[in-house]
Amino acid sequence: MHFSAHSSSRTPSARDPRASRASRDPRASRARRMLRRGAPAGAVAAAAALALTACGSGSGSSAGQDSAAQVTHVQDNGPYQGHYLSRSFAMPDVTLTDTAGRPFDLRQQTRGRSVLLYFGYTKCPDVCPTTMGDIAVGMQKLPESVRQKTDVVFVSTDPKDDTPKALRSWLDSFDKSFIGLTGDFGTIQKAARSVGVDVEPPVKNSDGTVTSTHGAEVLGYFAGDQQAHVLYTSGTTSKVFAHDIPLIAKGEKAS
Repeated sequence: MHFSAHSSSRTPSARDPRASRASRDPRASRARRMLRRGAPAGAVAAAAALALTACGSGSGSSAGQDSAAQVTHVQDNGPYQGHYLSRSFAMPDVTLTDTAGRPFDLRQQTRGRSVLLYFGYTKCPDVCPTTMGDIAVGMQKLPESVRQKTDVVFVSTDPKDDTPKALRSWLDSFDKSFIGLTGDFGTIQKAARSVGVDVEPPVKNSDGTVTSTHGAEVLGYFAGDQQAHVLYTSGTTSKVFAHDIPLIAKGEKAS
């Protein structure tokens, strides 16, 4: 898969999560259009790959995904507005550190709950805050009964800078219920690649800013089997999340 780079010199603002929609990669829209038209799975995968991104305030470089599981199979989306996968992915079997500094066993501590899983970092100037903002807005539109069954998990791809305290402060600007995890980079990279999300080591630029190359997908997990059945590309709107999260919470399968 190919990774494209976003470059920006502005300072990110977590307080304005829906800003800079124009900075979103238009190739994500192309991938969604291909899915709706029923394009061959290989073509869809190639287009979706182009929606993966390098977030940062410096220029990034292309990175390969030789070690990452390939998200290449899609089928009829059924009731979902996101992309229903014909090949599901198990919740990563990994223990990281939560924002209280405690060990967090991702598989064990989300058992019996639906999950939206995203890999990113707090200094990202565009894709990460807009994605988390859209999820937060979508969640706010849902009944309390659905929100209580759903975990939103953000795993840092820049664990050196994203301390538990920094991660908690950033996530609180979207939703205080969001779970933030950090830890050893190698462990995070392995977990991400097990679900088809490539993550490359962060690069510190000469001006002190950081560029982190990572997949921009959100994965939707069913509570019953802890498998990711639905994928959302960069640029997915809050309306789509609001529509699909209740279906994920029910474990609704595409026909």
